[in-house]
Amino acid sequence: MDIAIQKAGFIYAHPDDETFLSACLIRQLADQGEAPVLLLATKGDAGKKNGDVSHLTNEQLAAVRVKEMEQAAAILGLAAVEHLGYPDGKLQEVEPVGFVDAIIEFINKHQLEAIFTFPEDGGNFHPDHIAISRMATAAVLSGKCPTVRKLYYFMTAALLNEGQQPSFILDTEPQWAMKAAALRAHQSQILAIHRYFGDLVVFPEDRRYESFVLAHEWDQEQAAYKCFIKM
Repeated sequence: MDIAIQKAGFIYAHPDDETFLSACLIRQLADQGEAPVLLLATKGDAGKKNGDVSHLTNEQLAAVRVKEMEQAAAILGLAAVEHLGYPDGKLQEVEPVGFVDAIIEFINKHQLEAIFTFPEDGGNFHPDHIAISRMATAAVLSGKCPTVRKLYYFMTAALLNEGQQPSFILDTEPQWAMKAAALRAHQSQILAIHRYFGDLVVFPEDRRYESFVLAHEWDQEQAAYKCFIKM
């Protein structure tokens, strides 16, 4: 499947969000010769309940998760990974102007045309997911990212219930070995990964698809973004 997306950027809250939600999309873009990039708002320094890492300080866990992210990035084919380093679990407390400006800087640095992030409810109502969705959307709609043409949200049951339909869907089964390897790279979070995907040996049929919905698209005639999401 050839995906007609160029210069794609993925903007998420924590290391492993990219693999949970969009591993196959990232890998397919890389295989097509694109150079997908990732911006993470935190280093995941508070994720101590999902593996054998409860003894680590937040600073130590952040260092571990950055290394894990490097391993996952190599598997996924990410051309670059950047971390804003905001406190994990506290994104809603970050001063918003500087937060949005940092995202704008990342988008403009890489001259991105398509952005992928969480929907408004974060997918699971996680405060950090909600915050990064809000900040990424604000950056795109700020008028300061002239290269961006499309903003996509990860598709969720809530969006489906609101009558939204996916803009495109990827079947992960052909690439499951790759996605499972990227998930294993995030070893400090393996308990959460197993809860969501199972043992990573048996293909998780209930997690088969990666789906995305177009939220905003640049309208050249109107010189403004057209909104497709009504929640």
